[in-house]
Order: sequence, then C-alpha cells, then structure tokens
Amino acid sequence: MSAVKNIDTTCVIVGGGPAGMIAGLLLARAGVEVTVLEKHADFLRDFRGDTVHPSTLRLLDELGLAERFAALPQTRLEHVAFPVDGGSVTIADFTRLHTPHPYIAMVPQWDLLDLLADAAHREPTFTLRMNTRATGLLREGERVVGVEYEGADGPGQIRADLTLACDGRRSLLRDLTGLDSKDFPLDVDAWWFRLPGSGPEELALSPRAGARRFMVVFPREGYLQIAYIGPKGTDAELRERGVSAFRRDIGELAPELAERTDALTSMDEVKHLDVRMDRLRRWHSDGLLCIGDAAHAMSPVGGVGINLAVQDAVAAATLLAGPLRRGRPTPAQLARVRRRRLLPTMLVQALQRGIHRNVVTPILEGQRAGPPKPIIAALRRFPALTRVPAHLVGLGLRPEHAPEFARRAPQDPRNSRPASSGSSGPA
Repeated sequence: MSAVKNIDTTCVIVGGGPAGMIAGLLLARAGVEVTVLEKHADFLRDFRGDTVHPSTLRLLDELGLAERFAALPQTRLEHVAFPVDGGSVTIADFTRLHTPHPYIAMVPQWDLLDLLADAAHREPTFTLRMNTRATGLLREGERVVGVEYEGADGPGQIRADLTLACDGRRSLLRDLTGLDSKDFPLDVDAWWFRLPGSGPEELALSPRAGARRFMVVFPREGYLQIAYIGPKGTDAELRERGVSAFRRDIGELAPELAERTDALTSMDEVKHLDVRMDRLRRWHSDGLLCIGDAAHAMSPVGGVGINLAVQDAVAAATLLAGPLRRGRPTPAQLARVRRRRLLPTMLVQALQRGIHRNVVTPILEGQRAGPPKPIIAALRRFPALTRVPAHLVGLGLRPEHAPEFARRAPQDPRNSRPASSGSSGPA
C-alpha cells in the first residue's frame, strides 16, 4: 500500500487496546469515519489484564460477537476466595448476579483485540493503522485538530474533528494536553510472570498471602499468569536477591506450585508494574477526549481497569456519534462523557483504595494474612453479601449497553480473518 503522509478523518483514536477498539467499532457502525492508531505491529504482546467481566460479556452479546467470543480459548471463574484458617472465604460470588454471563472470562487479550479488529474491518468507515505511534498534537489555536504520527511509512499527520486518547496510564496525549489529575498514592507494586501448565482450580483468583507479600494466580491456556504483590520501591531489592530467592518466595506462598518455579531462570522474566491510581479532573480539552486509563489509572485490584475502559468507550461512542456525524463535537458535548462515567469510576477507585487500606497494606506490613476478621465473619454468616462485591467488580454502578446503531445479529465464528499488521480500511 502506498505511503500516506497526510490524512483527514472524522475521529482519530490513539491506542488499539480494548477502549480504542470498542470505540472504533461502535463509531464505525454509526457511519463515522474513524482511524485507530496502534503503536505495535500486532496484538501479540504479554498483556497483564486478560479478565473480561460480565458487563463486557453482555456488551459482546449486544454487538453480535458472543458466538465468536465463546469460540476463543478461555477459562471461566465464578468465585473469588481468600484462604483463611486452613479453609477459604468467598469474597465475590458472580453466580449470584442476574446477568446472562455470571462469571469472569479469562481470555488472552490479543484474541479479544483480534476479534474486535475483525468485526470493525467489516465497516467501510473503519481504518486500523498498526505500527503507527502518535508523536504529537496538531492544534489550531487552543483547539486540538488531530495528531502527528510516526509509522512504517514514515512521519505524517492525521487531521480529525475529534482526537480520542486511549493510550493508557502513561498517555502521551494526556501529558501534551496538560490536563490536571488527582493522584491517590499507593504503597504497593506488582510483578508479573508465568509458570507452565494448568493449575489447581482453587488457586484461580485466590490470593495467597504471607511474610509481607502475596500473589494472585490467573489461569491461562497451558500456563499460569501470576501477579506478585510487594511494597512499592522494592524492585531493585527484589532483583538483587536473585531468581533463586524469588522462587523460594513463590513456593512458600503456594506450595502447590513450588516444583514449577524452576521454569523461572532469570529475573528478566519477572516484569515490574508501577502501581498507580489517579483521575483527571477534566477529561477533555477542545477537540480531544481522554477515556480509560488515560483518564483514570486504576489499581490492578479486581482487574476492573479494562472493563471500566470499555464502559467509557461505549459511553463516548453513544454520546458522540451523533455530534460527529453532524460536525465537530463541542467541549460541552465532550464533557458529557465524564459526567456520565465519573460516579462509576469514583466508586470503583474508592473500593480499590479501601481494599488497599484494609487488606493489602496490613498484609505487606505483617499485621495479618487476610481480610479483617469482622468481614470474614460477616461473609461466612451471610453468604448473600458476596453478591455486593461481585456486582461492583463484575457489572459496576452504571454498566453501559450497546446503542441501537451498533447492535448486530450473531456472527459465525468461522467467518473471520486475522487483524491486519498494517493499514486497512479506507485511507
């Protein structure tokens, strides 16, 4: 395909993660010309967040993608439990939710993104440009009118009526716009790694705590993805201790996995995540809107970041498709997205801060090895209470539904093709 140095579109979306791909799919189904920029050459990367919650599963139903999603390799988790006193206590029971999919689906995120990309490619107004990195903003006075980019075909510019920042917690566009944020300091970090083989079912999403550290196991197809949680600022110390000491830590936390830790041959296989939580005070400037992690970085607790980002994307597409078809959305119209999504975001962040304060920090400080005893007692005496955290984590305060213009009949999983590694769709 010939190099394109300057492009005009209606909406340019920076970031081909779940928020960007959902927003692009929905806007394209509304007839809006949309271009998604993804800086990597493909989706085959080691994503940390592969949880697809009930709210997102219901959305896929509405988009006609349920059958194709069900054909993806996945593990279904119905409960989140915490080991205590030689047994366990259920914290969240998703089977109590009144929803078509009362469980969390553990799916490699690249498979989900490939599915969304293929569905979007069926829309004539959709373009996905892989291996294309946004490098700056185009402005006319104070208004953002697009982005500068660096792609496989060299540098270029994309002018657009709306620039949608979906480029994550380290958002370049957010920084370039200078939007102010409220930060919520957290005293923990996370380290991610893999161990081979499937795991005991009771390990799935069941935190293992002890000796000022804990970890959570996420089952995958043929391997386990593990989050090791420790005090913030200790990455250098952890690496200095070496891989042998790290393997002993894992074996002490989960003796069932001790024999597998030999698969870790170097601390280079252990990836550090600087855990942070913040929220923009204003999500937009004239011509630009931030959603997902670009608007509100979340703690990995509960794995809700991806699903909140998806809900943001649905709200943005629903509220802005009409204005984009008519012309350039006004700042007041962009502000409506934040107003709709602010309360659910604040509630989840408050829940996460409470878990950090009452569970995570006491464990890391050696005060106890699990949730507070009154909470454990209440959950054991009144099991129906497990529906509350399940609802907050699985559905949220305001789960978004697909707008009518985006709904489709189910797609046959056999009629699909892989996402393109370059530009596709109208240029």
